[in-house]
Amino acid sequence: MSGTKRPEPETAHAPTRARTPDTAALPAVRPQPVRGDRGPRRLWWWLGAGGIGALIAALAVVQPWAPTVLPVMVERVAMAPVTRVLAVNGRIAALHSVDVRPLVGGVLTRVEVAEGADAASGDILARIDTAAQDAVLRQALAGLDAALVAQDQAEATFARALALGGNVSAAGLEADRRAVQSARQEVARMTALLEQAQVQLARHTLRAPLTGTIVALDAEPGQTVDTATVLMTLADLTDLVVETDVDEARASQIAVGQPAALRLAGEGETRAGHVRTVAGRVDTATGGLAVRIGFDAPVSAPIGLTVTANIVVDRRDAALTVPRGAVVTDGADAAVFVARDGMARRQPVTVIDWPAARLIVTDGLAPGDAVIVDAADLRDGQPVRTAQP
Repeated sequence: MSGTKRPEPETAHAPTRARTPDTAALPAVRPQPVRGDRGPRRLWWWLGAGGIGALIAALAVVQPWAPTVLPVMVERVAMAPVTRVLAVNGRIAALHSVDVRPLVGGVLTRVEVAEGADAASGDILARIDTAAQDAVLRQALAGLDAALVAQDQAEATFARALALGGNVSAAGLEADRRAVQSARQEVARMTALLEQAQVQLARHTLRAPLTGTIVALDAEPGQTVDTATVLMTLADLTDLVVETDVDEARASQIAVGQPAALRLAGEGETRAGHVRTVAGRVDTATGGLAVRIGFDAPVSAPIGLTVTANIVVDRRDAALTVPRGAVVTDGADAAVFVARDGMARRQPVTVIDWPAARLIVTDGLAPGDAVIVDAADLRDGQPVRTAQP
């Protein structure tokens, strides 16, 4: 209906609490996100910053980019007396020694000496069976007797022909003369055979060729021997030497008369000696030069005893020397490192190469130079910090 007002629909409202004068209005609070704890993060940050600072400080102190200063030991060289010595090992030997071998083969019937016994020159050492040689001797003697009889007969016939004079033809006389000559030649031949048999018989008796001591014996009665069999060794123990070999690289440095210090195995004292003989050639099989060193005073020692010998090959009143470890080589060139102005400076030198702990420097150094004693792994210009041993 046009004149009638339609009623409006009812709307539900939330109940409204009446404000009272005593209740104050609170402002609206907006919820905020929860933030994490900043304490541990700040701790790690400070620890990292401290580590970086410490590293920077350490680098500033160490300075790895700077050249390394190497501590080295140095030795100031000075002129001093020097003796150059060659050390070798040798063995005691008799200067005069003989290996006794039979001059004929056969069976030993007797050995007249014992090991360690003394024998004078010409003394009988051993005997070889002579039965066969006795027969040869008798045969030679019989042949000589027959030849002498034949000679007597020929001479008698020739004498009768001469006595007959012209009754004997010239041809017959010449034949008798030739018969005498032939008989005499036969006597000479048989005499030589007899002497040869006697010499051969004498060889069945072995005699000492020199006065000495039997230092080795390898002979027994009943043993069959020949001319290659060594029966014994006879040595003169009153004149002993040291036999040794010197390497061919040092052979030119050894000379007769050079002094030597000798020490026998088992002894603490040193005996004086000198080089007595030097072989004229180097053994091509071993590369060694045979040398004999004599004792200045008589010595009693067994044959074969080991001896250490220090042969003095050079003496100088004044020379510069450096430790072997201070020398570096490059082919035939040698050098040392000298500490100068805080640097290791390579210095070419000339040295006498010798098997010794110290080498003689003949050129390149001056007294007072500070030589670095261990040149291993050094380079020229390397900074060094020196100390003296």
